[in-house]
Amino acid sequence: MDFKPGLRLLDLLDGHDEAPALIEGARRLNRRDLRQAAQRAAHHLHALGLRRGDTLALWLPNGAAWLQMLFACAELGVLVVPISTRYKLAEVRHLLEVSRARMLVVPHRFLDQDYAAQAVELQTQVPTLQQQLVIEDPSSVFPLPDTQTPLPREGQGDDLLCCFSTSGTTGFPKLAAHGHHSIARHAWHVARAFGLRPTDAMLCALPFYGVFGFMVVLSTLAGGAACVLQPVFDAPEAARLVPAHRITHAVGSDAMFVPMLDEPGIDWRSMRHIIQADFVGLSAAVTERGHALGIACSGTYGSSELYALMSLHDWQAPVAQRGLAGGLPLDPQIQIRVADPEDGRVLPDNEPGELQVRGPNMLACYLNNPEATAKAFTPDGWFRTGDLATQQGPGFTYLARMGDSLRLRGYLVNPSEIENELMRHPAVSGAQVVGVKLPGQGDVAVAYITLHSTDPGEAALQAHCKARLANYKVPHRVVVVDEFPIVNGPNGGKIQKRVLREWARELMGVTA
Repeated sequence: MDFKPGLRLLDLLDGHDEAPALIEGARRLNRRDLRQAAQRAAHHLHALGLRRGDTLALWLPNGAAWLQMLFACAELGVLVVPISTRYKLAEVRHLLEVSRARMLVVPHRFLDQDYAAQAVELQTQVPTLQQQLVIEDPSSVFPLPDTQTPLPREGQGDDLLCCFSTSGTTGFPKLAAHGHHSIARHAWHVARAFGLRPTDAMLCALPFYGVFGFMVVLSTLAGGAACVLQPVFDAPEAARLVPAHRITHAVGSDAMFVPMLDEPGIDWRSMRHIIQADFVGLSAAVTERGHALGIACSGTYGSSELYALMSLHDWQAPVAQRGLAGGLPLDPQIQIRVADPEDGRVLPDNEPGELQVRGPNMLACYLNNPEATAKAFTPDGWFRTGDLATQQGPGFTYLARMGDSLRLRGYLVNPSEIENELMRHPAVSGAQVVGVKLPGQGDVAVAYITLHSTDPGEAALQAHCKARLANYKVPHRVVVVDEFPIVNGPNGGKIQKRVLREWARELMGVTA
């Protein structure tokens, strides 16, 4: 499908009508049937009173019904607020209140929870919530009768179409809202960059309610390829799905792919590309393992505000480069720059600073939060990512969250530089470095490590670093732990640096 400026979401399903859109176990849904189901759902939602500018909250697990409702809302100009199936009632209530949702779509039951009963309870608590729609089988399209009346295409290209929850690490999450054409445009560019074709298949094991899983499934459909769904990720089973469905692409976190690629007896010949986010520091290992199996792997970058899969490395780039987060923006209209976090000065190539982005992938706003929206942008209209990065011409390398970066003896230091050096020691299997501010000294680095052999001792590990790094980068302490604190989110598990910083402050006797 060629790109056109007025591309609508439903256009992504045009062509190759008989080709599978979704595969889950023995179930298959082709592209024509998904498109027609979305059109029937648009009629149904319109008959229930939803109109352009209204908000529908989608509290469903992955499946055909989820996409059916999304495409239907795009036709009506209705904003979709996806809600994590992991959320408890208070978290759901917050999102319904912030978004001012008029309708809530839920499964009757899921994972032994009565969602229908919870929806009734929420309606008594949220004044704007007027209706619920209960879906018995979210893995199938919601059954609706055909209609001969014209499709109520009220939606416009600049309508807000979907919101994504921010991480919410300091409180309840905000909702990063994106427009209809912006979403369709980005999905098209991702499909093109991945080289997706109608004969291809994508492993889709990430939740649709997160921006990562959302953009994976939409870009797969945009490329005409099949989405092979795995409702709950299981690495051995995911590996076995590859030869069973001749899967050509997989997208996810680095932690997903390590056990997948280590699964014995798998025929990987169909797999062309793995695209990974570096959440637990294993991207380099995944890229090297994939290369040995004949799979081209690449790091990527994204966020709720900028979409997942904003960038990608050239498939022919050296393996070490492709293991890094970052790359080249996939849409030629996306611009990047790196600025000094203190004075806003644009920095030259390879000097670390805050990554700032401008382009059609930017959020339109934080929904119903103008103060947060204003703070997110520079005076000249660039989005402040809060991420530490370096620029290399039109591309960039993500280093860390700005809050995770270290200021050691006046120098801005990327913690992954120290982490990578520690992991070069033969006894170390994993490393995470955080900073602690000591009175009169400033930041010092504290390293937490996991081992796969005998502990060489703190002094030996510090000496290992000192032989290879500037003195100010040598960790003040090196502490062995059994495992890192990990929080599971919509995009996979992430190491909680916040918890490590708390541990480090306690270790160093810092009370505030």
